[in-house]
Amino acid sequence: MLNKNQLDELSQIIEDQYGKPEVLANWLDLAVEMLFYVEEDTFSRVELQEVATALMGLVRVLRGR
Repeated sequence: MLNKNQLDELSQIIEDQYGKPEVLANWLDLAVEMLFYVEEDTFSRVELQEVATALMGLVRVLRGR
């Protein structure tokens, strides 16, 4: 669980670099899509699935769902 300072810092990073959470969510969506095209034997299937799951969770939070 993030504490208030971590949430504030994350919010500031998002605002400074992306303007609003939805913009970062779009970039994270693209990152998930890119994972489908990673070369074989670069990462294990489980590692890719874990990363995709984490990214999708961030996207949901950023979009307020």
